[in-house]
Amino acid sequence: MEVAITRVTAPDQLTDSLLAAATAIFGDLVAADAAIGWTVPPSLADVESLLRDVTQGTVAGDASMVLAHAGDELVGLGYWVRYQRPTHRPNADLEKVVVASRQQGHGIGRALMEAIIDSAVEASIEHLTLDLRDDNVAAMALYESCGFREYGRLDDFVAVGKRRLGKIFMVLDLRERG
Repeated sequence: MEVAITRVTAPDQLTDSLLAAATAIFGDLVAADAAIGWTVPPSLADVESLLRDVTQGTVAGDASMVLAHAGDELVGLGYWVRYQRPTHRPNADLEKVVVASRQQGHGIGRALMEAIIDSAVEASIEHLTLDLRDDNVAAMALYESCGFREYGRLDDFVAVGKRRLGKIFMVLDLRERG
């Protein structure tokens, strides 16, 4: 499957169809218990608000968002956001990387990660951090294969209904890549 990776650089790229497709991807993943920050599928308004905020950050140089398309179909997206605290500004947090359920296992997540890391290097980000649930084994393997290393853990930190899961913190040092 041929996938095109593009960067979002302007708010007008967030079309109604793209927002609807992103909402569907998030909703399907959350319904399948994916670890992407929601416990119930987000509404279109929730997704639009989130992605518009990130897009505004891309205009200011404080974020980067990448999209994966197979033909005209959105099959994945990911983004990082620069830390706002003045002492943390050289660094950013990788907040989401998602691939549509039926498209997983085809290298789309890796392509998104490569584009995200490239955009962070171009923005002179020094450290790219992320966190994930400890039951998200596939994501952990992807992040490690991209060079991220674990730097901390909080047991029983993530509440999903009555379940309690650990939260793993990872970092990628980009200072030598720039």
